[in-house]
Amino acid sequence: MEATGAITRKRRATISSGKGVTLKQVNGRSAVDESINGPGDSGNIVTKQNVTDLPSTMSKERKKRINVPNDRQSCHRLQESLLSSASGYRNYRGVLNWCVVMLVLSNARLFLENLLKYGILVDPIQVVSLFIKDPYNMPAACLVIASNVFIVAALYTERRLSVGCFSERVGLLVHSINLSITLCFPVAIVLMVKSMTPAGGVSALGVYTILFLKLYSYKDVNKWCREMSHAKARSLARSLSYLYYFVFAPTLCYELNFPRSPRIRMSFLLRRLFEMLFFTQLLVGLTQQWMIPIIQSSMKPLEDMDLPMMMERLLRLAVPNHFLWLIFFYWFFHSSLNFMAELLQFGDREFYRDWWNAETITYFWQNWNIPVHKWCLRHFYKPLLKCGVSKWLGQSAVFLASAFFHEYLVSVPLKMLRPWAFMGMMSQLPLAWFVARFLQGNYGNAAVWISLIIGQPIAVLMYVHDYYVLHYRDGSAGGGPE
Repeated sequence: MEATGAITRKRRATISSGKGVTLKQVNGRSAVDESINGPGDSGNIVTKQNVTDLPSTMSKERKKRINVPNDRQSCHRLQESLLSSASGYRNYRGVLNWCVVMLVLSNARLFLENLLKYGILVDPIQVVSLFIKDPYNMPAACLVIASNVFIVAALYTERRLSVGCFSERVGLLVHSINLSITLCFPVAIVLMVKSMTPAGGVSALGVYTILFLKLYSYKDVNKWCREMSHAKARSLARSLSYLYYFVFAPTLCYELNFPRSPRIRMSFLLRRLFEMLFFTQLLVGLTQQWMIPIIQSSMKPLEDMDLPMMMERLLRLAVPNHFLWLIFFYWFFHSSLNFMAELLQFGDREFYRDWWNAETITYFWQNWNIPVHKWCLRHFYKPLLKCGVSKWLGQSAVFLASAFFHEYLVSVPLKMLRPWAFMGMMSQLPLAWFVARFLQGNYGNAAVWISLIIGQPIAVLMYVHDYYVLHYRDGSAGGGPE
């Protein structure tokens, strides 16, 4: 019986269907000899069960080789589809290029539709004529000249403090008065000068806001130096030229020694200058041709509270508004700041980080405007934490200060107090919490982009509507907006 069982086990090692599979020696090794009547015959497949029934004298390695089909037989393996998250595939460069092409074609269609409906509205001479006719819009030449008073006052105060002529309390009082006037003085001028346009007012207030932040940093850093070593602080050179270098440098944070680049690269400087001039005219032209007609056509739906038409105008305005915002970002943070940095050989060129990859609202605000972020972190947020304020309250205070300056830069030039910019910034707090809590990865990034694309035109329409109602409705100003 044992002999019969052995013979049976050996026979199971072959496949009988008119064709046999036997083991023979090939170059001194055992192999599977398939007797195939014709090409493509799949009848001679050694299954897992057949392999286990091979003679026990055969090594495991040889059995394994028999179990694996050759390359001609195998065309499948364990794998996921590329679009599945489990596949680990991340190269979507072609999809990104497709999105860019679709965006360009979509905007081209909208722009062509605008040209066919309104004709050519771009007037490059209009901007130049505004500067010639009204010197207050250059921007606010008198205000720019007057800013030297506050710069010299800050330098004089620090020199008195360094030699002990002023006590710290007196120095703080003088600096506080100087900084307060720096913010309030341009407001008074903008409100008194009726001929100043909103654009001129925004430019003037922007200059003084930057000056306020710089002088605040100048005050803080010198105070820290005196606290660290009073003897060393006495010997610090506080020159007028170095303070003016800081005023013009593309940074808001003062230091005793700034990193400097070895030389001025003329080719780099000329490229940035060309970009500044080109994108300035592009911004003006797109505003005249694309933004203004949509805004003007939005007044009636806003007055009638026609919600479907309001939504249609909002979405129609979102595309050019966002396009202009992206151009402005490149013009200011890359072209203009790099131009000033190259001209002054200022070495730190980190004016922005990869905010476009932001997966949370907080990451966006921390990385799209690095000069302001560094100032807030150094002179506002960290001092609050040292005073015992919690991180959440500190972040809320930073957003509150940012909301104030946004409203300051919009309401004063328009000469009407409205809360839309303030509310827009403060709404970032609950939005940031929601995105961080419930959305991650690509969903969070999409939420950031949606907030940028939709949020800004809402505020634009609110201010334009209120400005129109205040100045042009019922013919109080002699006609509609131009």
